[in-house]
Amino acid sequence: KFYEECINKLMVIIKSPEEIRCVRKSCKLAASALNKILENIKEGITTLELDRIAEDYIIKHGAKPAFKGYGIKKNKFQHSICVSINEEVVHGIPGKRRLREGDIVS
Repeated sequence: KFYEECINKLMVIIKSPEEIRCVRKSCKLAASALNKILENIKEGITTLELDRIAEDYIIKHGAKPAFKGYGIKKNKFQHSICVSINEEVVHGIPGKRRLREGDIVS
């Protein structure tokens, strides 16, 4: 029984050519959305504005932001990206904090 449970956890699901095509397409869109954010990062912009830029870009290209709406009934994530500045915890929530010269954005 233990061996069987371990094997099931280690199994790799082989994707069909169509599934691989879809994964490739979504990865390209995610990369281009990140590039769109990079184009707009400047001193004075808020992380909430970056979130809106990303969401607009993703929707314009026929996709849905993966993070938006994730969670349980009363606690769904309201944004399209996670973004942190400098010392903030990773996966920060976009807000009104403005970027300053020299900030590290992740």
